[in-house]
Amino acid sequence: MATAPVDEAPVLQVHTVTVRNPSSGRKTGSVDLDPEVFGIEPNVAVLHQVVTAQLAARRRGTQNTKTRAEVRGGGGKPWRQKGTGRARHGSTRNPQWRGGGVALGPKPRSYRQRTPRKMIRLALRSALSDQARDEKVIVVDRWRFEAPRTKEAIAALSALKLDGKVLVVADRDQSEVWKSFRNLQQVHLISPGELNAYDVLVSDSVVFTLDTLPTSASAESEDEAADQVTGEAANDEGPGEAADEGEI
Repeated sequence: MATAPVDEAPVLQVHTVTVRNPSSGRKTGSVDLDPEVFGIEPNVAVLHQVVTAQLAARRRGTQNTKTRAEVRGGGGKPWRQKGTGRARHGSTRNPQWRGGGVALGPKPRSYRQRTPRKMIRLALRSALSDQARDEKVIVVDRWRFEAPRTKEAIAALSALKLDGKVLVVADRDQSEVWKSFRNLQQVHLISPGELNAYDVLVSDSVVFTLDTLPTSASAESEDEAADQVTGEAANDEGPGEAADEGEI
């Protein structure tokens, strides 16, 4: 009797990355990237949906065309109803007239798409895993900027042999790092909490420090904190507000 196939657990790849000194580019050690973050098989469909939603949310949505009610003029009937041989018109601001309103034109709107948190997290792990597989994840021990200097930032990128668009993940309290890199067009700076799939995918290299390197434990703690904040916000709402949301 044939047995039903058993679903196998996904195979996680462990990538070992060299830890470098950003000032000299020399090796100071090595670190194993978390396989649950950097070693999964990328989900292309989820990546596409999350990136599309992220780019849609960046749209301002301020386009606006005037309808026949908003355009100036057209208050009087252009000619009498009968006897002229022309078509009947009540206003010169109808859509078929030159200078008239626009029918069914674009109006201000929001392009935001609701994306589940699990899908966003899966897309980020897929993007990081893709970069790790292509050896585009760089880890440095720490940044050694005593004062904000763009010249030292350029020297650090040269020592690490980084070309193209570079994504640097740094803590917000490291003001010297932010001020040193912010004048470089090819460098995009974000904090660990702002790490997202789109910025990872469009970058040629992603640079972490040992402190900002994401792990599955840190992601779970962030999710628990977000769930706690969401639960407190729901408890603060009155019964009437909760009922309204339930109806929606």
